[in-house]
Parts: sequence; structure tokens; C-alpha cells
Amino acid sequence: MKPTPMRTLLCGLWLTSSMVFGVSAQTLSSPLPSGAAPHPGAGDGAALPQGQGAGVHSPLSPFAPLPKRNDVVAWSTLTDVTTKVEKKRIVPVYPAPVAALNQKTLRLQGYMMPLEPGENQRHFLLASVPLTCGFCTPGGPESMVEVRTRTPVKYKLEAVVVEGTFHVLQNDPYGLYYRITNAVGVP
Repeated sequence: MKPTPMRTLLCGLWLTSSMVFGVSAQTLSSPLPSGAAPHPGAGDGAALPQGQGAGVHSPLSPFAPLPKRNDVVAWSTLTDVTTKVEKKRIVPVYPAPVAALNQKTLRLQGYMMPLEPGENQRHFLLASVPLTCGFCTPGGPESMVEVRTRTPVKYKLEAVVVEGTFHVLQNDPYGLYYRITNAVGVP
């Protein structure tokens, strides 16, 4: 994925806002539906409860969560990554279950974020939550996987499942944590 000025700007804005505010832009801009109670600790400086950060499906989302499938790697596994600063760079620290997925053939389920024009996609990002803004990322690098397909996958707004060779990235120049190659769409 070649960096463009817009992509670089958007990534920088996301990183800055998440570091400054400690929450996702979606959390900051999503008003509570009438009658809904705020999350415990919201607004009082307490840490967000587990499952409330960027890339995790919000119970307040107008989109349904991903349907449960036993044949796919769960996003809760992929998002269980910490980071550390190394030589003035933020780098991922993968737990053993995530590192063990490297070079394995596996299936992932998520929402397509096209990187090329057209109905049939060969290169896209797969995200854990649906894209709600064409200029915003729905989460951090732990909640997205770059997908390169063997055969094109038809774009759709609903979740898709792909199968291919999974790569846990150690030093990606674009800041990605995961890639799946030689992928095919799965019903």
C-alpha cells in the first residue's frame, strides 16, 4: 500500500486523537440513544471498560455485530496486542497465540475497506467493525488486516469471509500488524 498525502494525514490524525484523548473518534462523536445509560466510568476519568476501544463493536452501533462463526479467527484474538516504543517508533508486541498464527492458512471475517476502485476487489483492508466514514479508519492497526487476493472478491457492505496465508508483521513500513495473501472469498 503506497502512502498518499491523504492517507498519511488521516493516519496521523487518528494516531494523534487516540493518543491525546485515549478513546476512539467514534466514542467521542457517538451520542447515546435516548434512554441509554452511559458506560460505567464514562466521563469520570476512569479507564474504558474492556471492549469499548477502537475496533471493537459498540453495543450502541446501528450495525449488527459480526455473526458468530467457529471457522474464523476471532477479532478478540487479533486485537489482544500491546505496543512498546523502540527507537522512537511504536511497535507491536504480539502474545504467543497471535504470533503462532504467522504463515498459517486461516479464515477471517470482517468488513471490506476498498483500496482500489471497482466492484471486484483484489487489494483491500478487512476491518473488525464496519466503516462509517469514507475518510476515517474504524480502529487501529490491530483491528485491520491487509488482504491480497488470488481471485477478486465482490465488494459488499455486509461482512465477508476470506481464507489465505496469514502474516504477522514485525516491521511493516505502513504500520500494519497483519496481512493475508493468496486469499479467496469464502461463503
